[in-house]
Amino acid sequence: MTTNRRNALRVAAAAAAGSALLSGRAPAEEAEPASGGATPRPLFALPQVTIPIVGSAEVFPVRRIYCIGRNYAAHAREMGSDPTREPPFFFQKPTDAIQVVPVGRVADHPYPSLTRNYHHELELVAALRSGGRNIPKEAALDHVHAYAIGLDMTRRDLQRGMGDQKKPWEIGKSFDHAAPIGPLHPVSAIGHPERGAIRLSVNGKVRQDADLSQMIWSVAEQIANLSEAFELKAGDLIYSGTPENVGPVVPGDVLLGQIAGLPDLSIRITDRA
Repeated sequence: MTTNRRNALRVAAAAAAGSALLSGRAPAEEAEPASGGATPRPLFALPQVTIPIVGSAEVFPVRRIYCIGRNYAAHAREMGSDPTREPPFFFQKPTDAIQVVPVGRVADHPYPSLTRNYHHELELVAALRSGGRNIPKEAALDHVHAYAIGLDMTRRDLQRGMGDQKKPWEIGKSFDHAAPIGPLHPVSAIGHPERGAIRLSVNGKVRQDADLSQMIWSVAEQIANLSEAFELKAGDLIYSGTPENVGPVVPGDVLLGQIAGLPDLSIRITDRA
């Protein structure tokens, strides 16, 4: 091959590469992945968060955790809000905030860092087996697979501090172990809890004491509202709000949560993590 011919081929190759780059396409020799065409594999493995299902060998894989704020009128008042049926608001906790608490056991729960005002919030939790967008209220409960008793643990001083600054307050709600939960109980076994006692005691003294029927927004309404903003999917949890008389706990305190139709949930606050 002559020198002129070799130079012409080099120019043509360079032009082709430049054209590919300008068009957003990589040159052919760079299009292959570094693995040589093999299917890419994760750099590292992440554990799947799951919750036991009572009466089943299967477990419930958690996708997202949604929480509704101020969903009992008296609690809305104690938090300085108007308890009328204003549009509900939601926030999320990270999936790995889940702390599964076995039935019949008192689980150790570490007091978190950065707070001096750590609060309990007892809640009914709905677990979805399916989802969608713009779900009508009348069909919402068809998507619920099971219910559980849960706690929305809160670094109240951090939450309020961020609120006062009009900044997001995830630091007060979204941290390690912030979502203790008991095993899931299928709808086929317990139905859809719409009324019944919801009660929390600390060291044997009752603090929160209300009825599920006092929710401002029902579970069905929460699902319908959430699905207008997010596409709900199987694996989603909805913490449905807490009654009044939330309050602080300190290391050594034992919390006992009770919801009619579900087994008790109990944790012991231990020293800082």
